[in-house]
Amino acid sequence: MTTRIAIDISQIAYKGSGIERFTTGLIQSILTFDKNNEWVFFFSSLRNQLDYDIKTQIQNKGFQIKDYPFPPTLLTLLWNKLHMFKIDNLIKGLDWLITSDWTEPPSSFKKATIVHDLVYKRFPETLSSIISKNQNLKLKQVRKESKIVFADSESTKNDLISFLGIQDNKITVNYPGVHFTTTNNEFDKKTLNKFNITNKFILSVGKIEPRKNIQMLIDSYMELNLKDIDLVIVGEYGWGPHIKKYNNIKYLGYLDDKELFSLYKKSLCFVYPSIWEGFGYPIIEAMASETPVATSNTSSMKEISNNSTLLFNPYKKAEIKIAINKLINDSNLRKDLIKKGIINCQKFTWKNYYNKLITQLEITT
Repeated sequence: MTTRIAIDISQIAYKGSGIERFTTGLIQSILTFDKNNEWVFFFSSLRNQLDYDIKTQIQNKGFQIKDYPFPPTLLTLLWNKLHMFKIDNLIKGLDWLITSDWTEPPSSFKKATIVHDLVYKRFPETLSSIISKNQNLKLKQVRKESKIVFADSESTKNDLISFLGIQDNKITVNYPGVHFTTTNNEFDKKTLNKFNITNKFILSVGKIEPRKNIQMLIDSYMELNLKDIDLVIVGEYGWGPHIKKYNNIKYLGYLDDKELFSLYKKSLCFVYPSIWEGFGYPIIEAMASETPVATSNTSSMKEISNNSTLLFNPYKKAEIKIAINKLINDSNLRKDLIKKGIINCQKFTWKNYYNKLITQLEITT
């Protein structure tokens, strides 16, 4: 039996963010694996257009696109704060509506939503007040109206229960898939030359904002005084204090996937010092690139690491320094972590994610 499902993909507009990465992967999984259902893709942005290639792929599959030039501020006001103007006015005849990370429209249709994390509850000081207020408004409606809540990790599920009081039987943990990009040696050399990377280097990836804890990594690295090993940081500036600049630290901003995965491959090790994550894509991406990883011992980072990384307290420079030293100096440890990481990353596929999502929709009435 065909099920008619609408999904809000508006967050795909925010290039370089984790939510954009997730949304792109989810769209591709639907286009690749769904053979039976009817999908409606809802997109809304005032300044950004839906990516042309993705739009074409959706249309070629015979699926419908609802594309509206509504500013996010308007939909935030209407759907989250006032909770008025049903999405039923824009999309008809649905069996399910899957809402986005940002807005929660009222609807007569059955609703599911995907929650990545509850950082706004745990660490409000690491987010802008606008994000915190909006997440609070949205998730109040989710608690009341959604029949299914998909959580990116057990960590996020536990937070949904403890902070919002959402019933355990409403929550399904569904680990996101991770897309891996392969590169050849020639492209890798071009990438290193482009960014003038000549030394061995430690890599870190993440938008520059307080929760990502990049300044703590920089301070730890500088105290180690690693003269022949650079620190390379990939990620555009988000908000908060600007990080300190040093000659042997390279700040590369946003990179496309091919360049990013070249750096994963060529790095000596990968260090991810975030304070809290609902999932943590770069950890799995580094594993898939056969790079040893050290990361924080909090939230989903410990969970998805599954004994395949070195763990440290992200608030303690001493522990970060110890982890970096071990990864740099112990070749046997690096080999062991690489081997474990290759096995561990194989379970984070978009096929698995899609199958679990559809199964849960089918069995929920």
